[in-house]
Amino acid sequence: MKKHLKANQRQEKGKRISPREIVDLPPEQESPLFSLRYMNKDYSLSQCTKDEKAAFADTLYKLNQLTWSEINACPRHGLGYEKIARSSIRAAIPSHLKDDVNFIAFRFCGKAPMVGYRDGAVFYVIWLDRGFTLYPH
Repeated sequence: MKKHLKANQRQEKGKRISPREIVDLPPEQESPLFSLRYMNKDYSLSQCTKDEKAAFADTLYKLNQLTWSEINACPRHGLGYEKIARSSIRAAIPSHLKDDVNFIAFRFCGKAPMVGYRDGAVFYVIWLDRGFTLYPH
């Protein structure tokens, strides 16, 4: 969980924060964090055009302005997401992922999806499906 200062508290330069000044937020109240740690090389940013890369960065920025609760309320072809069945994925699934991991897809460039999984507040982007070949659309 992300740690936040209690309301009306500011950290002064050089001042240490005591544990009583930190509040734990549930993941649904946090903004998403994004990781490219497990990105598949065949569906990565290196395969994208300059415009697709810019759209990807813009989408991450827009999503980061929302909490997970707000994202859950958005339409799937807007800033929301849709679930993707594991059995429909046509690429190799990272070996560290157990069978109970749910894949979700956000749209990052038009209707082109970025597919990955969520763990707490972190969304791990695994595939950028710019050619619509990762799963049946």
